[in-house]
Amino acid sequence: MPGLVPERKTALNSGLAATTNLAECLAIDQVALAKAVLPLMGLDVALESVLAAQEKVASKGISHQMAAIGLAIGEAVLDLPVRKATVARDGLRHHISDTVRSWAAFAVTRADAGLGLCARLDAARPYAADTHFGVREWAWIAVRPYVAADVQGAISILLAWTASSDPNVRRFASESIRPRGVWCEHITLLKTHPEIAEPLLEALKADDARYVQDSVANWLNDASKTSPEWVCELCERWGREGVPATDRIVGRALRTLRKTGRVVSDVKHQR
Repeated sequence: MPGLVPERKTALNSGLAATTNLAECLAIDQVALAKAVLPLMGLDVALESVLAAQEKVASKGISHQMAAIGLAIGEAVLDLPVRKATVARDGLRHHISDTVRSWAAFAVTRADAGLGLCARLDAARPYAADTHFGVREWAWIAVRPYVAADVQGAISILLAWTASSDPNVRRFASESIRPRGVWCEHITLLKTHPEIAEPLLEALKADDARYVQDSVANWLNDASKTSPEWVCELCERWGREGVPATDRIVGRALRTLRKTGRVVSDVKHQR
């Protein structure tokens, strides 16, 4: 961890502190962290399988390691007696380390093969609402494969999330179904038929939280790379509504089309 004082490095790898930026998130020694925290949480039995799972993906990126460790933890928790499993899940969910909480997001959404999409999304919701930016990102990444496998079902479920009072939850609704996204596979159906998600996007087009606005704008920017005509038409329609939050979304949504000359400037508002 270049640039970190030894005390900070030790605190992060011992699970005694949360990361404060992406660089720290990426620099966590996940093996050291697992060895430090799992025995203290009554998950000694999980340690061997967790380390074995991590070793298999050690040469791959952080997303592979997070998923592998989280899945191994989740499978170990499923084998515990009910009371111990409940205590373990609660400990993981509320751990001071954002990396541990991120493992938990994978554990609760991926370990039980019998869960349906709605149950997986419900399990992810506390992590979607987490106070730490990293946990919120891992939450939608954890459910992304299941969302991609049933796009229309996911949109039907997530549409209700757009009415949440929590902007983090509202943001999850759009971020989890982005056509391209970050650190995840693309959703081909939404790249070619973005209109499928229009009801959900409409519900968020005037959101007052910039965190949500940026997600919606990024969603449309993703779509503009494969469905530019649809994005232009939608932005032109939204631009006529005269809502500042919507105007901000439109301006950011058109950035790729602006660079490639598909639009000279922001869509003109006809009010």
